Amino acid sequence: MDVLRPTLININGRLYRKNAVKEQTYQNDEEEEFSYSENSLCTDEPCDSLQIEQTDKGYRCAIDVPSVLYKYIIGKKGETKKRLETETRTSINIPKQGVEGEIVITGQQRSSVISACTRIELLVESFRKKQPFTHFLSFALNEPHIQKQFLKFKEEVLSKCSQDNGIDGSIFQNPAKLHLTIGTLALLNEKEVRKACDLLQVCKDEFIKDITGVKPLPITVGGIEYMNDDPAMVDVLYAQVQAQDGSAKHQIIADQLLERFVASGLMTKEWDRVKLHATVMNTIFRKDPTAEDKGPTGLVRQERESFDARNVLKMFERYHFGDLDLNAVHLSQRYSTDISGYYTSSGFITFS
Repeated sequence: MDVLRPTLININGRLYRKNAVKEQTYQNDEEEEFSYSENSLCTDEPCDSLQIEQTDKGYRCAIDVPSVLYKYIIGKKGETKKRLETETRTSINIPKQGVEGEIVITGQQRSSVISACTRIELLVESFRKKQPFTHFLSFALNEPHIQKQFLKFKEEVLSKCSQDNGIDGSIFQNPAKLHLTIGTLALLNEKEVRKACDLLQVCKDEFIKDITGVKPLPITVGGIEYMNDDPAMVDVLYAQVQAQDGSAKHQIIADQLLERFVASGLMTKEWDRVKLHATVMNTIFRKDPTAEDKGPTGLVRQERESFDARNVLKMFERYHFGDLDLNAVHLSQRYSTDISGYYTSSGFITFS
C-alpha cells in the first residue's frame, strides 16, 4: 500500500484509514476478520451519526445493522464479538439471526461505547462491500416496437453469423428486459429499500424536473458497439443510445443520480461517469439467462466463453432498434420479473 494514499472507508461522510495487514484466510466468509486502526477511531467525542445515551448504569448506543451482516460482527464461534467486548469493555447485544433490529452497545465509559460502535461500523462497511448487488437504477427500453426490432436483430444475426465462434441464441438479452443501467445497489433490508426510494424522489424534486422540463426525453436506440479491445473475443455487445435533440440530458440525469446515491452511501462509485448502454448480447447469459452484469466493467466472477463479433459489427454497425420517450427511472430488483416481463420495480419516478 502507498502510505501517502491509504485505502479510505467512507462511513456516513466520515473517512477512516484501513491499515495494511496480513490477512488470515478462513473457509467461510462469516469467519473473516477486519482490522482497524486505533488512530481511526473516535475516542473523545462521538461521531455525528452516533447517539450516545447516558443511563443509570452507564452509557448506551444503538446501531441499525441489516440482519444479513450480524454474522460478521459475531465472527467464528462468537470470537469477533467477544474480542470487541473485551477490548472496549462493553457489552454488545445482537438480535437473533434473521430478525431485523438494532445492535445495542452498553458500557460504563462513554469513550468505550464510542469505540465499540465505531469498530462495528467499520466491520459493517467492510463486509457490506462484499455483498452482491440486489437492485439497480434503470431506464427501461422494453417498448413493444423496440422489442420487435431486437428480435429481428437476433434472427438476422443467427441467420448470418451463427457459424462465427461463440455465437448462439443463448447469449442474447431477453427483449422484455432491455434497459440502461445507471448504477447498482446492495440494499440489505426493507429500510434501505425505502431509503433508496425516498432519495430517488428527492432527486426528482431537486434536479430531474429542471433537466427534463417535466417532459419525457426522446431518444434513439441504434448502432452497436463492444466493450473490450478485441472484436474477435467479445463478452458484451450493446446498443448505443442518443438523445434525439442532440442534448445529453439522459446522461446528465444518470451522472447526477450516481453522485447523489454514492454520497448517500447506498451506491459505490466504480467509474467517473455512467456509461449508458443497452446490452443486446452478453456471454454471461450462456450459463445464467437471468444474470445481470454489474456495469460497463463487465466484472463477473465466473469463466466466460467469448464470441467473435467481427461480422456482427460489420453487418449491423448502424442497426436501428427504434425511437422512444424515456419517462421514468426505476429502482429495479435483480433476478425478478413483473407482469410485463421487465424487472420488478421497488420504486420509480416519472419525468412528466
